[in-house]
Amino acid sequence: MATLARQDDRPLEPMTVDAFLAWAETREGRFELLRGRVVAMAPERARHVRVKLNIAIALRSAIERAGLDCEAFGDGMTVRIDEGTAFEPDALVQCGARVGGDAVEVSKPLIVVEVISPASGGIDTGVKLAAYFRIDDLAHYLVLDPVSRVAIRHSRGPHGTITSHIHREGDIPLEPPGITLALAELFVDAD
Repeated sequence: MATLARQDDRPLEPMTVDAFLAWAETREGRFELLRGRVVAMAPERARHVRVKLNIAIALRSAIERAGLDCEAFGDGMTVRIDEGTAFEPDALVQCGARVGGDAVEVSKPLIVVEVISPASGGIDTGVKLAAYFRIDDLAHYLVLDPVSRVAIRHSRGPHGTITSHIHREGDIPLEPPGITLALAELFVDAD
């Protein structure tokens, strides 16, 4: 039986993450999977892309300075939440075993970053906040606002509590893994 599809070629029927990854690999554009439904990602503004690049560079530099066995990724890697939900964060860090060269998925992210945009703000600060912390290994979820130049750091605390800190200036400590990011570097040349 043929799979039903929307006019824009996104499947109408719910998908598993495995089926979604196979489907997305053959399509142009960027997609995420939310509760089995394919969601197209909106085009990004230049400021959004600049901040994504800045955070990926900042994470990689901080890891190198600290001499950690971690690796930073810009967007493009998938993070599986459950069998029907998978997101593609704007940046992430995974520590331990190196991710294979042909991998499209990161299984144990320690830090996940989303840069909010007019189209994604509600999902990034609501649905994704709750979803990302379903990942046992996740320690920090950073939400960056390129317009107001604010970072919100959500961190897992003792007994599964999540604490939130708003950073308007200075440094953002990320323990674990033991790195610090300068907020000013994340928004340099964003406009």
